[in-house]
Amino acid sequence: RYLTSLTRVGGFSNFEEERSTYNLTVPTHFNFASDILDQWAFKEKNGYRTTNIPALWFVSDDGKEIKLSFEELEIKSKRIANILQNQCGVKKGDHVIVMLPKIPEFWLVFIAALRIGSILSPATMQLKVKDLIYRMESLKAECIIFHDSVASIVDEASNSYKYLKNKVIVAENPIRKPGWIDLNHVRTDAVDHQCTLTKSDDSMIIYFTSGTTGNPKMVEHTHASYGICLRDYGKYNLDLTSNNILWGMTDTGWALTAYNLFGAWTQGACIFVHEMPRYSAKKTLQILEKYPIDTFCAGTFIYKSLVQENLNVHRFNKLEHCFSGGETLNTEVIRKWLDKTGLRIYNGYGQTETIIMTATRKCIDYRMGSIGKCMPGLVVKIVDEKENEVGPKVIGEIVLERKSTPAIFKRYKNNPEATKAHLSEKYLHTGDFGFYDEDDFFWFVGRNDDLINSAGYRIGPTEVENALMDHPAVAEVAVTSSPDNQRGEVVKAFIRLNNDTQPSESLIKKLQDHCKRSTAPYKYPRKIEFLEEFPRTASGKIKRSELRQKEWKNF
Repeated sequence: RYLTSLTRVGGFSNFEEERSTYNLTVPTHFNFASDILDQWAFKEKNGYRTTNIPALWFVSDDGKEIKLSFEELEIKSKRIANILQNQCGVKKGDHVIVMLPKIPEFWLVFIAALRIGSILSPATMQLKVKDLIYRMESLKAECIIFHDSVASIVDEASNSYKYLKNKVIVAENPIRKPGWIDLNHVRTDAVDHQCTLTKSDDSMIIYFTSGTTGNPKMVEHTHASYGICLRDYGKYNLDLTSNNILWGMTDTGWALTAYNLFGAWTQGACIFVHEMPRYSAKKTLQILEKYPIDTFCAGTFIYKSLVQENLNVHRFNKLEHCFSGGETLNTEVIRKWLDKTGLRIYNGYGQTETIIMTATRKCIDYRMGSIGKCMPGLVVKIVDEKENEVGPKVIGEIVLERKSTPAIFKRYKNNPEATKAHLSEKYLHTGDFGFYDEDDFFWFVGRNDDLINSAGYRIGPTEVENALMDHPAVAEVAVTSSPDNQRGEVVKAFIRLNNDTQPSESLIKKLQDHCKRSTAPYKYPRKIEFLEEFPRTASGKIKRSELRQKEWKNF
């Protein structure tokens, strides 16, 4: 079966050899549920997966545990697929919004939807009524599967969207309401389920991603671009085998959750889930200490908050591998984590529109602050505005060569203009700027709209932020442009100070002098503003665009 060609027995130690021998065959038909997950269930039943580690390990906020094997995942997801198909009429190609928190039903519904061949659209629990209406209308959604805690939001939104055929609620206690189906308490006599035949290039999942202007765009991925290609994330970035336990601290509405699902389960690894309704750095450290988690994946915001805690009182006896995606981590955060835990944070660069494109890894040189080397099977380049390749240490746009991989999104649904702008004939354009060095390590500079052009100097925010984070008074920083009559624009730093530090004019001068010593003097922040809190996205990223817009609003 196809699983045999995708998985491996153990880890890898020679990255360059992996790159040179890389080969990925994409079959005409593929469905992750039947071709991967069910095959692990078969291996489990027949003694070929010998570990006693579950496939899904869930811990509720009050400490109750649920452990599911691959066989149990197969049985339970088939039950849900039968309910959706037979009682809701969900069919291949239907758009299904999934609005569930970090509970086992999310992963079961995810696999069930794949079995049917419907097109999933995971949504964060933080959506408001108007956000949900926009998604329903944009997708032309036929079904929504939601948690009872957001029932009132779904009810109100569905009153404004008349084409929704089914509302499926997930609740602990039975709920009876006309037009609603209670997933956990509805009866079904069907046990087995025949997985729908899906092509590798059929649409599988849609994520909404925000830009600097306009409404969120719909990023459409196929069974190949995510279902097959995210194998490489589990293999090369997380270095997973069937003996590993991965805790990915991500919202169920983020693409990184899909990364972790496909990456871990293709490798036969365990996905650890903690309900944690409200994030707590202290609780996160306690969980890492209590449970045998060996692989930890989290966004930059999580690591930034963890290094603010007293790490000396914690011992992570099982933790071996730490990975970060999203924004590039400040080198100071990486250094603090390494000093206190003895563990390196390996950084990955990618987008919702792709898989991880470049990353630092265990078996290559560790260069703090770099986003690493190109993934096997991908060709990543740095180009100028005319798509001409540039040389080492020359800043340009990070692009992905389209012919090198199927790991690229299909399109922005219903938005051909944005699709055309992002996908040229030759490249996927990221809109991010960076450079590579003489050893082919890539370095992130900033978003196109984050770059600062001050008196002819192009300045990326990352280097300035790294310099400021080295100062003991700084807890968090975001750098953006600010208007200036003489230079056009200058560097401005928004800074959240450590708790024991008070803002002052003398501190501003010290921070500016520190930055001049740490990086090229022309990059220092000519303006500094202290904030108690940053505006953030649902995923915890700082909204630099909001800070920038505030600066330029009245200019």
